Amino acid sequence: MRSEQEIRERARPRGLRRGSGPPRRPTPIPVSPRGLAIVSFVVLVVLALALYAAPGVLVVALGGTGLAIVLSFPVRALSRWMPRGLAILATFLSLVGALVLGLVFLVPLLIEQLSELIAITPAIARSLIRLSQDLLQPLGDLDLLPDTPEAIAARFGEDLFDRIQTLAEGLLSGLVGFISGVVSAAILLFGVIFVAAYLLVDVRKVKAFYLKTAPRRYRWDARELWDSFGVSLSRYLGGLAFVITIQGVLAGIAFWALGVPYAPLLGAWVSVTAIIPYLGAFLGAIPAVILAFFESPTTGFLALLVYILIQQLESNLLTPRIQGRALLVHPIIVLLAVIAGGQIAGLAGVIFAVPALAVMRVFVDFFRARLQPTSSAGP
Repeated sequence: MRSEQEIRERARPRGLRRGSGPPRRPTPIPVSPRGLAIVSFVVLVVLALALYAAPGVLVVALGGTGLAIVLSFPVRALSRWMPRGLAILATFLSLVGALVLGLVFLVPLLIEQLSELIAITPAIARSLIRLSQDLLQPLGDLDLLPDTPEAIAARFGEDLFDRIQTLAEGLLSGLVGFISGVVSAAILLFGVIFVAAYLLVDVRKVKAFYLKTAPRRYRWDARELWDSFGVSLSRYLGGLAFVITIQGVLAGIAFWALGVPYAPLLGAWVSVTAIIPYLGAFLGAIPAVILAFFESPTTGFLALLVYILIQQLESNLLTPRIQGRALLVHPIIVLLAVIAGGQIAGLAGVIFAVPALAVMRVFVDFFRARLQPTSSAGP
């Protein structure tokens, strides 16, 4: 009796049987350049519509790529003492451990402290009203005010209460939305971590595919562009993550040592605002200094001094040594990029302005060294 393998071989077309000759090459499908352009345009439109209908895919792809770039910094450092596979495993175990600790201990603590802070904001507002009234009283005694200090302080209090109520409602609604979206956020987070892990493990395959897409004569330049992106972005993003974490931890410890209430929440706020260039330094200090002054003037001045010292440590030691020469852009250009990003995309534009500037700098340096104007031959 014939075996099952022989039956399958006989059932195949003669040209496709094993051992019947060399395999045939794919049959080309002729298409004009215009037709190829139309097909490519249709594919891009369909892809854009799919991403618009499912934005989570883009979030996972970009987030995973960004996380892989950030984690490549510690992976590259650990690879000096251990195999790359173990370095990747150790990095992701540390990341998952930090996430678990944050979700189990830090997040509930921050939510509790945020709720308490929102509850006492009316008392803080009343204290600010009394303080403003006391400050305005000497001017009122000299008839330098358009109204009585009490009336001006009352209007200031009404406006302050309205703003505090709006802020509290926004924070609480955002908190409720965050809690209700924990499941979807967890799915997106898992996708981001999975994409980052895949890119780090198979980075050689991804790099090989990228180099194959470049023409043969430009592959050395394509490799240099890949390396420039890897060094610049990984150093900048990884250094940024480390620097803002150090700032938040130092601020939280310092505020706790000074007796400032809600020190962990204030430290987390310092880390969050440190992402924003220029303005982040002021936004991070305001809540801590206000609460410290309510404790005592001495505590307020000490909190302000500690925050200034942390900023000096960050700007003069941490950022230059850790991020190094990753950006190499004049501060004026950075400021203009931040302003442009804010006007284009709001807060997200402000946050991503500097990374986008780093990407643009790599492209500018790459093409500036290679683009050469051709001179047309004269008659």
